[in-house]
Amino acid sequence: MSYLLRSASLTNYVEVARSLGLDPYRQLRAAGIDRSVLLDPDIKIPAEAVSGLLEASARAAGVEDFGLRMAESRQFSNLGPLGFVVREEPTLRRALESMSRYLRLHNEALAMRIEETDSLVMIRAEVLSVLVGAERQATELVVGVVYRMLILFLGAAWKPRSICFTHSAPVSTATHLRVFGMPVLFNQDFDGIVCLAADLEAPLPSYDPVMAQQVRRYLDTMLAQSDTSMPDKVRRLVFDLLPSGVCSVERVAQHLGVDRRTVHRRLADHGESYSAIVSAVRVDLATRYAENRERPLSEVATLLGFSSLSAFSRWFGGQFGCSVSKWRAHREPSSRSETGARRKLAATE
Repeated sequence: MSYLLRSASLTNYVEVARSLGLDPYRQLRAAGIDRSVLLDPDIKIPAEAVSGLLEASARAAGVEDFGLRMAESRQFSNLGPLGFVVREEPTLRRALESMSRYLRLHNEALAMRIEETDSLVMIRAEVLSVLVGAERQATELVVGVVYRMLILFLGAAWKPRSICFTHSAPVSTATHLRVFGMPVLFNQDFDGIVCLAADLEAPLPSYDPVMAQQVRRYLDTMLAQSDTSMPDKVRRLVFDLLPSGVCSVERVAQHLGVDRRTVHRRLADHGESYSAIVSAVRVDLATRYAENRERPLSEVATLLGFSSLSAFSRWFGGQFGCSVSKWRAHREPSSRSETGARRKLAATE
């Protein structure tokens, strides 16, 4: 499925590319993105093209934190209409809930979910569609932007309990320490931020009830006009529910406020099926998780909603035509050369 995002997602791209010795316009051409999109933040461009651009730029510059460097100086204004609704809420919790609701108006390929356990809150970010092996930069850009938003509300002295990424650690974490001001956790079960639930009760001084109502009415109209299809709604829910082990068509139907027959019927109207969507999401996530050799396969199986490692292995063989070890070995030469290049660069810093 092809997703679009606002060209505002490329804010700071030119500056970061130049600071690393790259020709940004050459990189844009290679990614199939016209430089004119930099002149209007509301132009919609393919999410896969942007994720490919970020990964290619990171490789060309010899760094692993290109996306995070782009996030470092983001402001609310870069979010367009989404920035207005975030600021026009009474508390930080409500601001995050609104951001999650209206996020696809800014980036269709991104989903955000807020989960609360005891006194902690997990702000989970999920990049729904990127090129295989091209999720690191896009994910770090997203988490960096969310962190920037929290800091703008709570002040520079605030610190979350943890910053989490599913991918492996880079050779150098200097940029992560500079941006987040604390060590970052890698090889985790989700991408996002963990903080105290009490932090989200912070009142927002910008709240104006009258303006908030007008902004929400405007964005609700835009959301209705975007006309998200049933396959897209189901796909987003599958991404959310798979790691919990309770991803079923009944559970998806419950979240959508309909019965399972309605889900099947509406998917069929689009030439889709629930099982096909689950399989496609698993293929997407499997390539992300299995590529990280530091992550145990038992964890990969759990994150994809399988009850056992053997069930995951059978499914993987059926989908990819080989075992996970053979799939990893096939990808190993390029990974080794990239890792070697990164370590040489780190040794010179």
